[in-house]
Amino acid sequence: MHALPLLVAFLAAVALAPATLRLLRDGGHVRVNYRGRELPCPDGVLVLVCAAGTLAPVLLLQRLAGVSLLHAGALPAALYAFGVLGLGLLDDSLGSTRRGPGGEEVREVRGMRGHLAAVRRGELSTGAAKMVGCAGLALLATGALPLDDRRWLLAAAVLVLATHVFNLLDLRPGRAPKALALLGTGVSAGTLQLRPLLSLGLFAGPALVAGAHDLRERALLGDTGASLLGALAGLWLVLGLGAAGQAIALGVLISIALYAEFRSLSELIERTPGLRELDSLGRPS
Repeated sequence: MHALPLLVAFLAAVALAPATLRLLRDGGHVRVNYRGRELPCPDGVLVLVCAAGTLAPVLLLQRLAGVSLLHAGALPAALYAFGVLGLGLLDDSLGSTRRGPGGEEVREVRGMRGHLAAVRRGELSTGAAKMVGCAGLALLATGALPLDDRRWLLAAAVLVLATHVFNLLDLRPGRAPKALALLGTGVSAGTLQLRPLLSLGLFAGPALVAGAHDLRERALLGDTGASLLGALAGLWLVLGLGAAGQAIALGVLISIALYAEFRSLSELIERTPGLRELDSLGRPS
């Protein structure tokens, strides 16, 4: 029964995807990707709509019919995921962009250093607001888990860094969804449990559909979708790993974030055999 929310949310996303893409395009919510194509954006709103729509009947059925549908970690996960979706949507709506050399739209302010510099100039950076908001949401969500103070701070840090890193990855179609799929598969295989996936079911199903749109260049995830994928990655790590595993994951996330502050992740992936082929797998030629 715990797989029911995932299945219902996934089917809702499949059913609502065409209308969502049409709504975004008809409303002028499009963005130019790295190949100069205008695509509906942010497709992350599909996850927001389907997760929120699924949550109501699931909670009503669980409470009134006495059926156990949600794991104990599902509600803290939903708190963080919904909050991150909202902050990502704020970034997509109010964040400033410019045209890149290939005609694509890129953020005027990127990276932690860029957002901090904007704050020092007295500018309102939506990215900085998202960073601060994610920190508060992470502390609130992990505070609902049975953790001591050290584990609480560690788990919150993993959530914030994962959310940030997946935003950095979202520069090519399908890159962030593939990273989430690989991470989730690795954690599930390593721990031999599906509890984290089932705890994230409200969001994992719609995220799969939105990720397929992103990979096939039918839509762009936007910061709304990329932030959500990062939130799911962080939650998967927190719910699936112990303290040692989370500490290792935090170290990897910090390393990636620091590298991206000074170098290009896309260039690194492009010149690394294996990563280059995996990165391009499934994209339209």
